[in-house]
Amino acid sequence: MFHDGDDENGIQNLDLPPELPVLAVRDIVVFNYMILPLFVGREKSVKAVDAALSGDRYILILTQKDESVDDPGPDDLYQTGTVGMIMRMLKMPDGRLKVLVQGLARAKVRRFTANDPYHIAKIEPLLEPETVELTPEHEALMRSSREQSEKILGLRGISSGDIMSVLNNVNEPGRLADLIASNLRIKVAEAQKILESYDPISRLQRVNEQLVKEVEVASMQNKIQASAKEGMDKAQRDFFLREQLKAIKRELGDEHDENEDIDELRKAIETSGMPKDVMKEAFKQLRRLESMHSESSEATVIRTYLDWMTELPWKKTSRDRLDIKKAKTILDEDHYDLDKVKERILEYLSVRKLNPKMKGPILCFVGPPGVGKTSLGRSIARSLGRKFHRMSLGGMRDEAEIRGHRRTYIGSMPGRIVQAIKQCGTRNPVIMLDEIDKLGSDFRGDPSSALLEVLDPEQNFGFTDHYLNVPFDLSKVMFICTANVLDTIPGPLRDRMEIIRIPGYTEHEKAVITKRYIIPRQTRENGLAEDEMVISDKLVARVIREYTREAGLRNVEQKIGTVCRKMARKKAEGEKGPFKVSPKNLHKLLGPPIFIDDEKEKTLPAGVAMGLAWTPVGGEMLHVEVSTMPGKGKLILTGKLGDVMKESAQAALSMARAKADAYGIEPDFADKFDIHVHVPAGATPKDGPSAGVTLVTALISALTETPVDPDVAMTGEISLRGRVLPVGGIKEKILAAVSRRMKKVIIPAQNKKDLEEIPAELRRKIKIVTVERVEEVWPLAKAE
Repeated sequence: MFHDGDDENGIQNLDLPPELPVLAVRDIVVFNYMILPLFVGREKSVKAVDAALSGDRYILILTQKDESVDDPGPDDLYQTGTVGMIMRMLKMPDGRLKVLVQGLARAKVRRFTANDPYHIAKIEPLLEPETVELTPEHEALMRSSREQSEKILGLRGISSGDIMSVLNNVNEPGRLADLIASNLRIKVAEAQKILESYDPISRLQRVNEQLVKEVEVASMQNKIQASAKEGMDKAQRDFFLREQLKAIKRELGDEHDENEDIDELRKAIETSGMPKDVMKEAFKQLRRLESMHSESSEATVIRTYLDWMTELPWKKTSRDRLDIKKAKTILDEDHYDLDKVKERILEYLSVRKLNPKMKGPILCFVGPPGVGKTSLGRSIARSLGRKFHRMSLGGMRDEAEIRGHRRTYIGSMPGRIVQAIKQCGTRNPVIMLDEIDKLGSDFRGDPSSALLEVLDPEQNFGFTDHYLNVPFDLSKVMFICTANVLDTIPGPLRDRMEIIRIPGYTEHEKAVITKRYIIPRQTRENGLAEDEMVISDKLVARVIREYTREAGLRNVEQKIGTVCRKMARKKAEGEKGPFKVSPKNLHKLLGPPIFIDDEKEKTLPAGVAMGLAWTPVGGEMLHVEVSTMPGKGKLILTGKLGDVMKESAQAALSMARAKADAYGIEPDFADKFDIHVHVPAGATPKDGPSAGVTLVTALISALTETPVDPDVAMTGEISLRGRVLPVGGIKEKILAAVSRRMKKVIIPAQNKKDLEEIPAELRRKIKIVTVERVEEVWPLAKAE
């Protein structure tokens, strides 16, 4: 690498001629003491060498500024170069010359005296200044240069022993700088700057800067090569291990050809029934898989994707059971009552029978918990002869649960809709979206918005899951949604669904369902034979009346399950059945009654009225209490009332003041009394537009000191003009009144249409009175 010229020729005491022939060189800067071979081919350069050889062998070597210039003129050459001596010359067969040159001294061109047949320049030699005593700083600079050179040699894997001995023997800064610079891999422009540095110390500083850069570059290059080698070694190691594994499998007879997997996938794609566009995408991914290594992570992702694509039922459908009478029999077997729902299902089957291309309806069952919304979905699937899948949406917050995750994510997979389709194995199953009113939303998206496309028959024929990234037809799927309330379902989503309300059951309906469905199921689940537990109809009615008070049947099922477990324990202990439930042991089995008939007050104090309210779990009785006290007309409201009920209380007070004469109330009562309205169970929030009538009645009762009939319950909102406005949940409210043994219920006249949904046996148990104006309520409500 390093070549140090010999000083025996008296380099420092040269007697140079004033004019010298010029040799233009490319891509190299020649330094003092440098010995190097040069290939000379250009005509002017050959003539310049010949001229030097015919004289004293001296020649001025100048570097071209632009290496691409073929015939450089004076302006194309740097003005500072090196005077060299031609030590040897050899003619090549192709006419070129090979000369061995030694750099002797720096020289500067004063002017060019001739340019033809070769360049001749008048020069000014730049001899080295005399060596002065080195300072510690100079010594440190020289030592640093040597150390950096040693590092470079080490990083390049070159043995540094001989070279470092040469460098350590050089004690002149200028000579050390030239020696190192002549062997550095640096750009021509940087090398020329070093050559033009006349001061030896400043030249050595420039060389040291280049050395530091070269160390960094060499270190990075070494790191890159090591990393590449490591990656190559790992790849080679993995390859050899896989080959060994294949050889072992061949010996064991377990060899599995990768081409077989590709062929199987190709066959599965061809026979899957995909649409043309989807099949085109599948084959595109298959071609990518063929070009990849089978063990790569991306190949695994593509293989999983193709498995999903081929396993989806693109064309497979189950044949609908279009026997209307048989479907009706199945629905009647599974569910008692629910005539409206059954009628809608039979209508769907009838239309399907007449028009097989019809799109699947989107039904939404709305009602209190325990009325059979979810189990009704299974019965519908059974009556249709379709596969059934239930999907709970309660608490779902991530939009990707519906639309799927994109394949760029680790562990990505299709959404729950596509998963359900694959699990069912047909493209026309019954999918129940349970608890659709309890969807959430956060930074991960809004699932209810993602459901808009799923539940729209005009859009879902081209539903695109993010994972599949191809459209899938959902128009044949029958979606059934369930909800307790409609208020929390976004309007656009609610508009896409056909709402079917399922109200609570009457006591008679509960008794029939308990006897027909719940008792056989619970005896079977608790290890009893059907005839081993005996419970009479009267005791079933007592269980419903004394231990449950709900719109649905969940508590009833829990109580019957408790009785069955008690009997199962007796059987497990060796007792012989049948086990009979009697009036005497009922309380022993279930504990004391939770609800007692005598709970209803025989008389009500003045200022108390019984209202009816609707909640997500059914109808409820609502006590409204009004008390008057000396004051100046202040209205006090307690009982955790919502804004709507507060407004109803204000409207009731205004009605009482406006109609004071008609009810025999002192006209100036507002100036004498403060009025306190309280609705008990203060910890429970209460709101809704159905308490106006009850508030007015309680207020009139308090001001006239006339009690309200304890057997009368009422519901309805009021206007300031005295009209009684319609409310919702009439059946649930009447159920609640009947369960509390009320004899009369007052409802708005506009709710008369809702009485058609109330069973005749329920209407026989209570007198239902409709009113149009507030004035009609008080005569009906006051105690006789």
